Amino acid sequence: MIPPKPHVAAMDAYALADLTPPPGKPLISFCQNESFRPPSPRAAKAAASAALDQHLYPDPDWTALRNAIGKVHNIDPAQIICGNGSLDLIGCLARAYLGPGDAALAPAHAYPFFRTATLSAGARFDTAPERELTADADALISAVMFDTRIIFVANPGNPTGTRIPRSELIGLRQALADDVMLVIDEAYGEFADHLNEPVFDMVALDNTVVLRSFSKAYGLAGARVGWGLFPPAITGNVRKLLNPNNVSAASQVAAIAALEDQTYMRETCAMTAGIRDRFCAQIAGLGLTALQSFTNFALIRFASPEAAQSADSHLRSEGVFLRPQGGAGLPDCLRATIGVADDMALAASLLKDWINKEGRS
Repeated sequence: MIPPKPHVAAMDAYALADLTPPPGKPLISFCQNESFRPPSPRAAKAAASAALDQHLYPDPDWTALRNAIGKVHNIDPAQIICGNGSLDLIGCLARAYLGPGDAALAPAHAYPFFRTATLSAGARFDTAPERELTADADALISAVMFDTRIIFVANPGNPTGTRIPRSELIGLRQALADDVMLVIDEAYGEFADHLNEPVFDMVALDNTVVLRSFSKAYGLAGARVGWGLFPPAITGNVRKLLNPNNVSAASQVAAIAALEDQTYMRETCAMTAGIRDRFCAQIAGLGLTALQSFTNFALIRFASPEAAQSADSHLRSEGVFLRPQGGAGLPDCLRATIGVADDMALAASLLKDWINKEGRS
């Protein structure tokens, strides 16, 4: 039997959500950060119309999609790369710019796939402390080593839901050497766009990449469409590693149609924020801590890892699945994707029952 590369053998598998409900209980999943609302009807219609063209390969250059993204965000389509989800682009960046003897850096409780992508390239993954579960630019600057090549910052963050302002990202970039790439992952960016702090202009510095996704605010998680704005010098190297037909034809036209219905997307973000904030208020009323979130999920902090595990077991016994966060260094936390209002009320009610039963929070 041929052995794997040592650095691959040493890796832990990426943790997938457990979605197996107990016997007799319907699954209510708050695990995946999917939109509770289907995509725009325009997107669904566009995807259906592409069914008759499945014998043809998709456009490997994503021409129409890049033009549509550029129009919405007022950015240069020539600098846009599309991926099979933003994970596709994160993985390609790691393979293109990291290897043995290199390191990537991220906040302590960063999106776990940053670690997976880094280790799969044979590089070291370092972390910097956070400030109140929020990325800390000063701590990241202090943690840069001689071999640091990429800094990953999700903003807003996953699993915390917190964010740092544009000014701190600019300060971080200015403090870094030119040969250190800053990757700003804005998979949840649409939920914070109302703050009017875009960072696409930072890509002009030639060592910064900004990523986004259609999976969250646009409700197209199943279509697997991510994209990013890249400096020209980086674009060519990343594209060498992409599958040339990475985004299906149906997904491309669905994403274009979703972009053309900005009203629907903004309604989704507003509806999500309303349900999220009501849920967080309910959680606070129970004596639990729910972080302020700029995403479609809420992070709930318990008194101890044991309390979080106990609450999780109680919820799961009723078919309600939140996502434990031990893999992100937060064993005392559960992350709840925002679902329909009735389901969120059920989750809050079950947590109240758990507190009454256990006598703790």
